[in-house]
Amino acid sequence: MFSRFVGLTGFRSTGIISRATFARINTINSIARRNFSRSTVRLQESVSAAKPQLKWNEFLKLRKQERRINMVSSIFTAWIGASVGLAYVSQLEMDLSFQIYGFDPILVMCVALISCGALGFLSGPLVGSTLFKAKNKGVLKLYEQKNSTFLKHIIKNRVDASRQSFSNPVPDFYGEKITSLKDYKQWLRDCNAYRRKTTDFI
Repeated sequence: MFSRFVGLTGFRSTGIISRATFARINTINSIARRNFSRSTVRLQESVSAAKPQLKWNEFLKLRKQERRINMVSSIFTAWIGASVGLAYVSQLEMDLSFQIYGFDPILVMCVALISCGALGFLSGPLVGSTLFKAKNKGVLKLYEQKNSTFLKHIIKNRVDASRQSFSNPVPDFYGEKITSLKDYKQWLRDCNAYRRKTTDFI
């Protein structure tokens, strides 16, 4: 009888300990979940802070670099186009005494050479953009995003070109000459001065 009582008491005490242990485990689990969520938030914050960003000065330097590469490429492709046109024209056999569509043959050849050079010049930015993208692969996506934002600022702040005059020209309508934050601030001042002049004139 006594052994039964001891066994029953032991069972009950074991049950009480199990419940306390279960409650403690739940508490530990809730604390662990809370700590895990906090660490996850901190990790996300650190990742977002470590995410590469492109500052405005760096963007404007890259924009200036792109313009220079495009200009050099345009000059180079214009020279290639004119050289190809000259090589083609020099192989032609023509009688200079006969006119071509009523024009002097020398004049026609000169126009053809100029056209070849102009076509090459216009195709230069295609080559330049390819070279620029290959050179700046690491920041190309950031550059394109920044460029989109920059163009939105230009469109928002530029002046009405239809109200220009000889004494009040439009200040860089497309913002192509802006190569630094100083240039951008000066461009904004020029736009404000343009608006004041048009208002005073009216």
